[in-house]
Amino acid sequence: MTTLTAWEHAAAQFLPRRRRWATPGAMAAELDPTTVQTPALDLIDAELVALADGSGDRLMIFMPPQEGKSVRASHRFVEWLLVDNPDLRVGIVSYADEMARRWGSDIKLDAQTFTGIDDTIDLGIRLRADSRAAGRWQIDGHKGGVYCVGVGGALTGKPVDVLVIDDPIKDLEQAQSAAYRDRAWRFWQGVAVPRLGPGSRVVLIQTRWHEDDPAGRLLQQDPGRWRVISIPAIAESVDDPLGRQPGEAMVSARGDRDWARIRRDVGEYVWAALYQQRPAPADGGLFKRAGLRHWSPGADQRLLLGDRMIDLRDCWRFLTVDLAASTKTSADYTAAAVWAIGVDGDLVMLDGIRERMDPAGHWPAVRSLRERWSADVVFVESRMFGTTLVYEAGQAGVPVQELHADADKVTRALPATARADSGHLWFPPQDRFPEVADWRDELLAFPNGSHDDCVDVVAYAARVAGAHWLRQEPAVLVDARRASRDDGVIGQAYAAATGGTSGLDFMNINY
Repeated sequence: MTTLTAWEHAAAQFLPRRRRWATPGAMAAELDPTTVQTPALDLIDAELVALADGSGDRLMIFMPPQEGKSVRASHRFVEWLLVDNPDLRVGIVSYADEMARRWGSDIKLDAQTFTGIDDTIDLGIRLRADSRAAGRWQIDGHKGGVYCVGVGGALTGKPVDVLVIDDPIKDLEQAQSAAYRDRAWRFWQGVAVPRLGPGSRVVLIQTRWHEDDPAGRLLQQDPGRWRVISIPAIAESVDDPLGRQPGEAMVSARGDRDWARIRRDVGEYVWAALYQQRPAPADGGLFKRAGLRHWSPGADQRLLLGDRMIDLRDCWRFLTVDLAASTKTSADYTAAAVWAIGVDGDLVMLDGIRERMDPAGHWPAVRSLRERWSADVVFVESRMFGTTLVYEAGQAGVPVQELHADADKVTRALPATARADSGHLWFPPQDRFPEVADWRDELLAFPNGSHDDCVDVVAYAARVAGAHWLRQEPAVLVDARRASRDDGVIGQAYAAATGGTSGLDFMNINY
């Protein structure tokens, strides 16, 4: 007698069979004549069948709301599987217990309704008399059944052959909260994964609210493992999963939806995530693509800002730094930039770094930037004042000034976005600083991106510039700067910029 391995036994649960219905959608249409089938649901049906037949074991589905993806995957797909194989143990997860139990209750109702009595269709699913709770029931005479739980709940002791995770993040507010994103991730790592056996199948259905949401983390952790079906309301490329041309709208399960009006009503943030499955709008979030301008090099320490020229010899130069203490792939970056304040109030990034590095590398990297551009003060956030960088800078006689994080990240970034919108924020050209693309991508994704280290560096630079810039002619500015180094006025300005008190002679200019 041949003994099957655990993997072979699990895989046998999903061998292609002569199924009663070819797809979950075909079953749904027979059970409920009001079922609407669209090209998007056709695609989802095909992917769910492929998953059940062993074409991969992980599937992500992203699609606009109210288009039937949750009903098809969390209700009909699970039901379709159990009709074919009542020994399958299925877990259904959502952001809250009651949402998960909804799907278990719907499948249970169908099992009790479609029994072949009174000329009804017979699904062949009979529930055990002692196991009929809406969110937790088993099939009589078989080991299969459904167990429903919210993120934060437990699946302890429940082996799972199929796991359907439907909206682990409730809405935009939760998606913007690192605590809620971490909560969903802890559930995956600590609750879901230990319940999955060899050959288990997982379907994740969600809206891409944030780059660091569960889908984003899984795609970063296991690149290539997940099959991703992302269906935007409006096609954006020739590689559209439905074969549409760019600009072509999806056929809606709700009839003729006015996508343009929905876009106006919800705004670009929500439209990009909820309807286009992009965590950030194509033209940017708080930072707009059109506002990220690049200077051009000129001769003899001059830079061209559009149609204006500045001379770096007339500019005060400083650094802002955001430190991270890990080199892990998922860790934050250490980011630093050298800035110049132009005579017209332009904030110009001259150079920078964005790397994962050990703390021992912080000061050498920042020192190199400072020396290369003859910059002055290094500004760091107050929470970093116990770091090696601050100590080594002090040992080298380099002035380090403290910045206080007295507001949330979005609020802190607003002065920088205002400068960008008004044409007074400039970045290096890509041929001089290839890494500027990484900075640009992070800024455009904010506040929905998975990293915001560069955003902090830019935001603090705008804060420093707002406290230091005085509208004067170049020669007067140079004289004032030289004088200030003698009488301590710059030091007073530093204090003002960092939350202290000051009798500033500088004007705070807000764009």
